[in-house]
Amino acid sequence: MDHLLTEDQKMVRRTIREFAAEKIQPGAAERDEKEEFPAEILKQLGELGFMGVTTSERYGGAGLDMVSYTLVIDEISQADASVGLIISVNNSLICHPLEKFGREEQKQKWLVPAASGKMLGAFCLTEPDAGSDAANIQTMAEPDGKGYVINGTKNFITNGQNCDLYLLFAATDRAKGVGGISAFIVPRNTEGLRAGAKERKMGIRSSDCCSIVMEDVRVPVENRLGDEGMGFKIAMTALDSGRIGIASQAVGVAQGALDQAKAYAKLRVQFGRPIAEFQAIQFKLADMDVLVHAARMLVYLAATKKDRGGRFTTEAAIAKLFASDMVLKVTQEALQIHGGVGYTKDYPVERMLRDAKVTEIYEGTSEIQRFIIARSLMQD
Repeated sequence: MDHLLTEDQKMVRRTIREFAAEKIQPGAAERDEKEEFPAEILKQLGELGFMGVTTSERYGGAGLDMVSYTLVIDEISQADASVGLIISVNNSLICHPLEKFGREEQKQKWLVPAASGKMLGAFCLTEPDAGSDAANIQTMAEPDGKGYVINGTKNFITNGQNCDLYLLFAATDRAKGVGGISAFIVPRNTEGLRAGAKERKMGIRSSDCCSIVMEDVRVPVENRLGDEGMGFKIAMTALDSGRIGIASQAVGVAQGALDQAKAYAKLRVQFGRPIAEFQAIQFKLADMDVLVHAARMLVYLAATKKDRGGRFTTEAAIAKLFASDMVLKVTQEALQIHGGVGYTKDYPVERMLRDAKVTEIYEGTSEIQRFIIARSLMQD
């Protein structure tokens, strides 16, 4: 697929591929086992400009296009999907909405450090009763004359324990439904806000995930992002970009699993020859390669649509739906090619299969992606 990329995009890929091989991949299994947050890696990625890939240079980012961003997430996720997720959240769900909807003073105060890696953000939309039904937010932000007082609970918040700021969504007028939701920038050390215990997850284990509880959290009006009532629009706009990031993550995990399976098949000898010489294994690898290529093309399509300034909601949903389905098939086949050893933690494919599953769940389940795609079809 190199012919689809510009020389600048190829250079970005080379840079992040070398960094991932040298700095990310060697400790991936240990971080997974210990559930260890990759703080030092994130610092170095910030110095390289990858915490704000598409954020303009004026605001501390690298100022690259969306295709370059997908290459970054893809290459990182081949080495460690947890790091890929953290980068995706900070880029798509924090930097993108801050740049698109923030006032100049907000950009200087929050976006510049987030895009340059000096701050890490967390996106706080999901609640116990507001998962796929994101409009059913129960967290309230009530005006108090100087700003807002926020009470409520968020859950499954990526980066929740290690972030510096939260982009938080709360109802300011329940009677208006989705038109009564607003967005707020809340520093992590704000009084009345606390992060809960880290979730014990099946995969993506070195990325922290926790609940966030707010009890009379006071937020000044200047920390509201956008106008009052714009929160749902801001959240959905962020998630459109986020879905391209998660699709890229899925492609990266699948590519990593394919590479592992191919290498193992060349080494594993049965019946007097490497199993890579058996047609059954060759066909498995061929099918896996086709799926990875197809998913990557859908990711490029969605990213290109965004780069050109058009609406890309449907393309992002298609890319995420296909890629998240694909990565489960590919990682399962990769483990199957490894046989019994693939089921042990001695080989990366076991971790890759565990990491793959959540791509069907976060930033919009596969069922929600199908709903988005079907709605688009009915509007044609």
